[in-house]
Amino acid sequence: MRLGQVAFALALFASPVFAQSSEQEAGDVSEVDKDRLGPLRERIPPVSGQAFLKKGRFEFSPSATLSMRDAFFTKYIIGGALTYHPLETLGVSLRLGYSFPVVSGNAQICTVDPVTLARTCRSPTFSQVDGRAPGQINLLGGLDLQWAPIYGKISLFAEKFLRFDLYGIGGAAAVRYAGPSPDGGSTPKTAIGGNVGLGTRFFFNPWMTLRLEVRDLIYNEQVLPIGTSSLRQQLLFELGFSFFFPTRFSES
Repeated sequence: MRLGQVAFALALFASPVFAQSSEQEAGDVSEVDKDRLGPLRERIPPVSGQAFLKKGRFEFSPSATLSMRDAFFTKYIIGGALTYHPLETLGVSLRLGYSFPVVSGNAQICTVDPVTLARTCRSPTFSQVDGRAPGQINLLGGLDLQWAPIYGKISLFAEKFLRFDLYGIGGAAAVRYAGPSPDGGSTPKTAIGGNVGLGTRFFFNPWMTLRLEVRDLIYNEQVLPIGTSSLRQQLLFELGFSFFFPTRFSES
């Protein structure tokens, strides 16, 4: 009888422990199921790869460019660039642009009356500065390298994101401009220089982006008096759309 009483007592002691262990295991499984089937999983999709890849693709980008802070001529440039991306972060770009120079609002011609010594200023006509003032660019070309180390996204709404990249550019540039001629008019001249700048793309879909660039164009220009030259720096703001080919990409 004593042996039976001891066995019965052990059974009573072990029952709560076993029940507690079973409840804990059941509770763990229940939490896993709730995480797998709950609404939180439905709201947050799994993380995938980049929504846009450039490696092995061509980028054609028509653009409009405006010169900034120019003392004599404001340039309106229509052109485009063709870029090949051998790597995701590296691109080689060929650009060409045709410029329409107009007299800047900052340009002034001032005269002094010899009698009253009064000083008057007015905006010059195009013929008065044609070939005489620097910065009269007509054509632009260049070969650039692009390096895009930053890719990210901006939250617009709760579940909508705008993806973008940031890149630096640098390369050689060819500039065709109107320089002074010995007869007092203007004559076409060519200069070789370079440009550096920063840009960004905003991705609309797998093959189209909005592109913004700011570049500093640096070149040596012949000025008056004839036989002298001046180092020119021209700040340019560029707005364009990019179209990527092929229109689809592979993540492999």
